[in-house]
Amino acid sequence: MKFFLDTANLDEIQKAASIGFLDGVTTNPSLMAKEGIGDQEQRIKEICAITSGPVSAEVIATELDGMISEAHKLSSLAHNVVVKLPLTVSGLEATKTLANDGVKVNLTLVFSPLQALLAAKAGAAYVSPFVGRLDDVGEDGMRLVEEIISIYTNYAYETEIIVASIRSPQHVLRAALIGADISTIPFKVIAQLAQHPLTDKGLAAFLEDHAKAQAKNS
Repeated sequence: MKFFLDTANLDEIQKAASIGFLDGVTTNPSLMAKEGIGDQEQRIKEICAITSGPVSAEVIATELDGMISEAHKLSSLAHNVVVKLPLTVSGLEATKTLANDGVKVNLTLVFSPLQALLAAKAGAAYVSPFVGRLDDVGEDGMRLVEEIISIYTNYAYETEIIVASIRSPQHVLRAALIGADISTIPFKVIAQLAQHPLTDKGLAAFLEDHAKAQAKNS
């Protein structure tokens, strides 16, 4: 499974790249606003300079012509930009046009398997089901991912599934167990993946024993 970093923070992206956990990046207007970024196009260029993997950049427009125009502008920023569009009727129509133009699209804000089916039929390169937001309203977000995988397997769709809105390591674990293509993960959750209290306890014991041996032999 590929790991994308869900952020617009350059320090986090550099850190993930340095430890080998960076297969791509996803951003959105909320993440840009969190970093206080005014020039979003410049930040996309900076991110693309760090990773050669896909970098999802989201359009602001909500109507068809605006989506297509903005998508072409974003895709021209770097060779690895993937344009992120909302899963709406206009978003699907724009996806079909953009896919025919050779522009890769990530259809986002997906909350049902039928939406994901439409995304694949429209030619989206990626689809992003938001599992955490479904969990927030009492649904099982990962069940949605399982259903999308089944549908895509049935019909051999090549659209890759990005598990998004990840809140915990358990989301990443379940995504890996059911065979999702990608998890896009906040940096704080990536850090949690490597943590376990028994690892910390074992390391502390090793160091304590080493110190005792050194003291005994000195």
